[in-house]
Amino acid sequence: MLLCGGKLKLYVLCVKLCGNLKYSQSHLYSTVVPPDEITINYRHGLPLITLTLPSRKERCQFVVKPMLSTVGSFLRDLQNEDKGVKTAAILTTDGREIPATTLMEILLMNDFKLVINKITYDVQCPKKEKLSMEHATDMENVKSLVHRLFTALHLEEFQKKREHHLLEKIDHLRGQLQPLEQIKAGIEARSEAKTSGLLWAGLALLSVQGGALAWLTWWVYSWDIMEPVTYFITFANSMVFFAYFIVTRQDYTYSAVKSRQFLHFFHKKSKQQHFDVVQYNKLKEDLAKATESLKQVRHSLFANARRESQ
Repeated sequence: MLLCGGKLKLYVLCVKLCGNLKYSQSHLYSTVVPPDEITINYRHGLPLITLTLPSRKERCQFVVKPMLSTVGSFLRDLQNEDKGVKTAAILTTDGREIPATTLMEILLMNDFKLVINKITYDVQCPKKEKLSMEHATDMENVKSLVHRLFTALHLEEFQKKREHHLLEKIDHLRGQLQPLEQIKAGIEARSEAKTSGLLWAGLALLSVQGGALAWLTWWVYSWDIMEPVTYFITFANSMVFFAYFIVTRQDYTYSAVKSRQFLHFFHKKSKQQHFDVVQYNKLKEDLAKATESLKQVRHSLFANARRESQ
């Protein structure tokens, strides 16, 4: 909430602008002292931050909700109120930047620095009276209750926004996958054709080998001569199968050989056509996760609708 207008007269604790030379040198912030000042006081239990907007040169009051607002949301409100605020940051007194996810309640516990358009303001926070242990416990319970109520009241709205976001994400991922799916389908078709051709070639080779052994056994030589030959051929085949297991760490089965050869042709064709397999797999995983999340969100919305109807 913003209360903006002309000059406001507030009898509260305030600190005049002062520069931090160390921080200014490391982050290229100016040390020129402007005639403005930042004040913080509490009204109806809520912090009220009053400062002068750089473009409009008028005082503006920002009402902060400590348990809901964060440093990032406060800086966004400041930039939205005055488009002349190009850069804004909040630092600790020793010059370290405070994360945007920090709650304003935590920020207002200690003094801090507000940097607007490379000008540093030292801000002192009014000290609150320390509460007793009983009052502190009650306050924490109230905060927890308020947080649960806020979550319950805004859960459906959050889920609808989440559903809309997931739908947009799924559409975007499908748009990225569509051209990749077409390329992948072409590569798979050519790889499958080559694999099938290789299997048929293996069958033809075994047929030729069987026919040659039969011809040598019954027309050229006798079984007494060809028996040791067939034995050594069988033993050689066993050695080939064992070597395959040592190299691939897989049993020699026709389905395993076919799958391995298909992947070999697929990756070879992918490199030739510059098809990024890693990117494709990542997009497929992201799409699966987004689809599963959308399913869970819709299930939750459906359950809430049923409870309300009852």
